[in-house]
Formats: sequence, C-alpha cells, structure tokens
Amino acid sequence: MISKYLKYLSVERNASEHTIISYENDLSSFLDFTAKVNEQKPEQVDISLITRLSIRLWLGDLSEQGLAKTSIARKVAALRSFFKYCFKRGHIEKNPAHLLVVPKKEQTLPKTATVEDITRMMEAVNIETVRGLQDRAILELFYATGMRLSELTGLNLTDIDLKQNQVSVHGKGNKQRIIPLGKTVATILKEFREKRTELYGERTDGDARKALFIAASGQRMYDRAVRYMVEDYLKKTSEVTQKSPHVLRHSFATHMLDNGADIRIIKEFLGHANLAATQVYTHTSMERLKNVYEQAHPRAKT
Repeated sequence: MISKYLKYLSVERNASEHTIISYENDLSSFLDFTAKVNEQKPEQVDISLITRLSIRLWLGDLSEQGLAKTSIARKVAALRSFFKYCFKRGHIEKNPAHLLVVPKKEQTLPKTATVEDITRMMEAVNIETVRGLQDRAILELFYATGMRLSELTGLNLTDIDLKQNQVSVHGKGNKQRIIPLGKTVATILKEFREKRTELYGERTDGDARKALFIAASGQRMYDRAVRYMVEDYLKKTSEVTQKSPHVLRHSFATHMLDNGADIRIIKEFLGHANLAATQVYTHTSMERLKNVYEQAHPRAKT
C-alpha cells in the first residue's frame, strides 16, 4: 500500500522528489514501529487492524526521543494523507488518522544576513576563474531571486532569458514562475554563460550540457555541492547563525520587505502557495525595527 501511495503522489499529485522521499521514510518508520510493538515482521502488518491508538503510540515514542515538533508535524501529515488515500480507495473501512491533531509548530523567525554581509560575501569570490565566476553567479542568483536550492540546481540554460532579463523557475508541484533579473546578476550570468563549457569533463553528459550550472565532476550541479559552497562563503563573511542557501532566500525576502516591497509580490517571487507562508517575513522585519528602535531611541529602555 505504501508503494501504491507513493506512486500516486508521483504520478497523480506531481509531488516533488523531496516530498516523496520524506513521506516514504515517515511511513516506513511507522510501519517498523508498529511491527515491533506487535512482534511482527513489517510485511505481516495488517493495515485494516491499525487504530488511532497505534498511531498515538508511535507519535509518543517520537516525542520521547526528543524529535522537534516540526518533524512530528510532518510525520502526522504523511500518515493523514496516506490513510486518507487508503480509505478513499476502499482499502480500509475506517480512517484511523482522520481526527489526528497536527502538533503546533514552534514559531521560529527566519535567519537572515545583513546587506553588508551579502556585499562582503559577493566581494569574497574570485571571479578570475570560471569556477569562481560560477560561484558568484549562484550566490547572486539566490539573493536576486529568492529561489529554492532545488530550483536553482534544476535550472537549464534555456530558463535564463538575458534579452528580457528574467528567469523561468520550476517550483514545487512543477509550478512555473517568472522572476525578473537585476542588472548585477544579469551581467554575471552573461559572463559566466560564455565560459561555462570550460567546466565540462569526461563525465559531462547530455543533461549536464543543458544545465546552467556544472559540478566539479562535469555533471549537473547538485544540492550538496551548492550547500557546502554557500556555507563556506557565509562562514567567511557573516555572523548569521545559520549558513545555508535558505539564508539567502530569507535575506532576499526580508530586505525586499524592509525596502517597501508589497508582501503579495514577495509571495509570487518566492513561489509560496498562500500568503500565510510569506507573512513570517513581516515578523522578521518588525523584530529588526524593534532592535533599531531600542538601540537608537534615548527613552526606549526607560
């Protein structure tokens, strides 16, 4: 049933590979736990005998292990979706996850780098080499567009339109959005695109030739390599506690908001499905205003 459900997510729901892998891990974890409790092998578990209590026992075990509420919430979402699928297709008579409550996520504000940090980071890149030029293009593109890591590594040459100064991004659920490119990032991309074939190697295949960015292996750039690269530059130039590509996405949104951009426009840039996901940046911006006020106003602390 798990295999059928994952195929349904892929084919009918067009879910991302990341979502499918996460749900597969969550469901496999629940299956292993249920089998262990009932002293069975995983393949012996009867889905029709799983109750709400079975699920609550598993969630209790995860909580005792110290798992974060955000992780538990995702696992609850996976189970709810899976059992809803099974119920609708008649594989079970009752849905044990129907009234399952998703734990409230802890509200954490996005970590952002300052404008000065971003400037130092860009200036720290040696663009005299093709590899350095690519690093700079990646960093500029992250900060200029706020796109996700998976969206950046999935970019092809044809997605960049330097005549119109825009990029076509394929987001979650394969939804496409067009994001304008500023002069700075457009200039870097043009220079890099003219030299990118110098990064080809013996392992460069057809997919890599289509890709915008090339890994050290000569193949399409992959997530982990970008993550390490961004972390390295942020370590050298910023005190921000989290050092990842997502920090550049957060910084893009926060700096846009700080400078008067409409939050509904930022939502479109980020590819959020609803405005609620974008509104967290209003809290970040307000926290920054409060900090400035407390430091600058003579009677703020009296």
